[in-house]
Amino acid sequence: MAFMPWTQDLELGLAEIDRQHHWLVDLTNALYDEISRPDPRPQVVGQVLEGLVDYTYNHFVAEEVLLLQYGYPETEDHRAEHDAFTSTATKLLLRFEAGERVGQEALEFLKQWLVHHICQVDRAYAPFLKAQGVK
Repeated sequence: MAFMPWTQDLELGLAEIDRQHHWLVDLTNALYDEISRPDPRPQVVGQVLEGLVDYTYNHFVAEEVLLLQYGYPETEDHRAEHDAFTSTATKLLLRFEAGERVGQEALEFLKQWLVHHICQVDRAYAPFLKAQGVK
C-alpha cells in the first residue's frame, strides 16, 4: 500500500488540477519508497525532492493563473498558502543538499500539507471554477 494513497477524497472534479494533484501524490510516494529503502540513494532522493519542488511550483502557477483568470475572490489568500509551502519545501531541499538526511518528518509534512490543501483550501475554489465552466 502506498504511503499516501490517491483516493476520491482528493479529487476536485477539475481534470487538469486533479491530474496535477495526483502527480504530486505520486512524487510524495516515490520519496517515501526511496527513503524507506535500507540504503536510500541520495541521488534519487535529491532528484525526487527537486522534482517535487519544481512540479509544485509549476502547479501553483497554473492554479493561480486559473484563479486570477476567473476572478476567484480568495486568490491572494490562496497564493499565500502556496508561498508558505514553496518556502518550506525549498528549505527542505536546501537542507538535503547541505547533507542533512530527509526522513519521516518531511514525508509527514508533505502528506499533511497536501491533504489539507487539496481537501480544504483547493476544495473551496472548486465550486467557483465549476460555476465558471471549468472542467
